[in-house]
Amino acid sequence: MITGLGLGGAEKVVADLADQMIALGHNVKIAYLTGSVLVKPVSSDVEIIALHLNSVKDFLPASKKYRKLVKSFCPDVIHAHMVHANIFARLNRLLCPVPKLICTAHSSNEGGKVRMVVYRATNFLSNINTHVSQEATKTMISKGAFTKNDIITVYNGIDLSKFKSNSKNIKLDKDPLSIIAVGSLSDPKDYPNLINAFAIFKKNNNSNIKLNIVGDGELRPQIESLINELKLDKDITLIGRRSDIPGLLNAADIFVLSSKYEGLPTVVIEAMACECYVVATDCGGSAEILGDTGKLVPIQDSQALANALETAINLDVEHRLLNNKKARARVERLFSLENSVQKWIALYET
Repeated sequence: MITGLGLGGAEKVVADLADQMIALGHNVKIAYLTGSVLVKPVSSDVEIIALHLNSVKDFLPASKKYRKLVKSFCPDVIHAHMVHANIFARLNRLLCPVPKLICTAHSSNEGGKVRMVVYRATNFLSNINTHVSQEATKTMISKGAFTKNDIITVYNGIDLSKFKSNSKNIKLDKDPLSIIAVGSLSDPKDYPNLINAFAIFKKNNNSNIKLNIVGDGELRPQIESLINELKLDKDITLIGRRSDIPGLLNAADIFVLSSKYEGLPTVVIEAMACECYVVATDCGGSAEILGDTGKLVPIQDSQALANALETAINLDVEHRLLNNKKARARVERLFSLENSVQKWIALYET
């Protein structure tokens, strides 16, 4: 169960997990609360069910449909993802018994005080609670949503067969590099931070380096306005939603994440898997992903982000390639989909 199936890291994680469980011979359905289906499993054996919880008044009819689904499917495990699905699944367990309920949070900012109180008050209704990074787990504990005994960390994994270097031709030092950012045009991603940082960088450098931003969202008009205001319309391109993210990462030299908060930014893992140099804000989970590769900077600090971009761009080819190989090896060791699936199966069977 998940809040929605839009274009996001959590949604891709759920779709990949469903595909892997099907491949291992298990039966899987995905129920989602609201929105359109933009991300879904490859396997046609995974049934996708809309519960149509679009507002508070829809809670009872959505719950009725959910309970009917549970009674007909008889799941051994319900694995909920994201705050609304987690709370919905917990509350419905009061009237709809299930053998096991696992609730996974995906952001270090799951909401304000009210949501933290609701999380804490309903913890007894789930068997296992997990978060996607150590940093986000600590944050949720500090906010009072959980105690250290209520929650564990389980990293997301990515399909390394999809995200890998395509042995692109390495550019020479004299060639201009390209920068890419991937993520919804929404408040957590803090694209104004990135655009202001890029403006600072361009002011100090006469290079013709371009920035491509992949994604769409409600803040697109404001972001376009800021790009035009800073006279960066020839340097920054909003290329919208794309389904060929591995190819785009392979075509770029530097990936940048400017978020103000995340849980475990899966796209950073994907960039590292494609051997793209990463510059990221310390927004929750980024430090755990990067280790001693790439560049980590404070959140909401455009000057620091600009400095990191300049450092990354000025690296010689050999240094950048060495970093990228090291990053790929780290992803293979810690963030493979296979490892993630095995951890989930162990929790499902506990």
